[in-house]
Amino acid sequence: MPVLEGVKIAIVGVCEGRNAVDNYEAGSDLSSVRKHLYSMFPGNWGVKVADIGDVVPGNTVADTYFAVKSILSSLLKKGIIPVIIGGGQELTYINYRAYDALEQTVNLVSVDNKFNLGAIDNPIDSTSFLSRIIMDAPNNLFNYCNLGYQTFYNSQDEIDLLETLYFETHRLGELLQNIEIVEPVLRDADIVSFDLSAIKNCDAPANYNASPNGLSGTDACAIARYAGISDKVTSFGIYEFNPKYDTKQVTGQLIAQMIWYFIEGVNYRANDYPFGILDDYQKYIVPNESETLNFYKSNKSGRWWMEINLNENNKFKRHALIPCTYQDYLSATEQELPERWMNACKKLA
Repeated sequence: MPVLEGVKIAIVGVCEGRNAVDNYEAGSDLSSVRKHLYSMFPGNWGVKVADIGDVVPGNTVADTYFAVKSILSSLLKKGIIPVIIGGGQELTYINYRAYDALEQTVNLVSVDNKFNLGAIDNPIDSTSFLSRIIMDAPNNLFNYCNLGYQTFYNSQDEIDLLETLYFETHRLGELLQNIEIVEPVLRDADIVSFDLSAIKNCDAPANYNASPNGLSGTDACAIARYAGISDKVTSFGIYEFNPKYDTKQVTGQLIAQMIWYFIEGVNYRANDYPFGILDDYQKYIVPNESETLNFYKSNKSGRWWMEINLNENNKFKRHALIPCTYQDYLSATEQELPERWMNACKKLA
């Protein structure tokens, strides 16, 4: 591991696609991403970024996973945000396991047209990693949210299961109608995983599983910036890039732009909650028939949170403030409990 003193963001390539179903050459050559990233002008940034190179495939996939987990754990312990370029999306599970050393529960947001639940008894791959995240010990997952799923790619049983677990899902149509709905979701995320199959084929063709419908490249860059500007996000991964199908390097260029926007977002973090002090926020108390809700508005950024009352020694204390919108506050004043607040309460009950 190179010396990374003062570094805030580290770019990590992972050239491992053996478990990327139908997309086995994913991550095999990341040079086009770097070519386009290094050709762009930086913004007026104060954050220091390092590119620590690529993790090459080991003799076995398990060898690669071990190396990736070790590198990510080391970066996280140093307070450095890894930006991972892959590689199969099952690397999300390895990224998640890298947080074991921090001994804290985490929130995962996956931008994907599928949930990738698969079967828990199957070997891990890009279509089944979510089941392993949910079921494997130690279970450090507090919340999961999918952004951009397409109903015809996911069974009703899977949709019902995620609802039963009080997880959050947003269909592609919701995002296309208003991309800003992702902001409070990403503000609450620790890990953000972006599968390129969530982007429509014409904007990101370098993926065998690409679909004619999906997010635009503009949407993808907006999501990357929202992820970067989130004070809570500590890792960001872009997966399933297969250079074999990127003859004009359109996808490599888009990934580079997504990374640029993520770095831009990190540079403009407001250091709101969990870094700010609640005394510096405007507090709004909303009486409700069943419970009194406390809302907080940041004087620095104008962003909103809603509070769940937990004991001081509760292990989920870091999840007690849930990002929300001004509209959630207005709905609460009309006696409508925000869905994100209710789901969090059910998880903590």
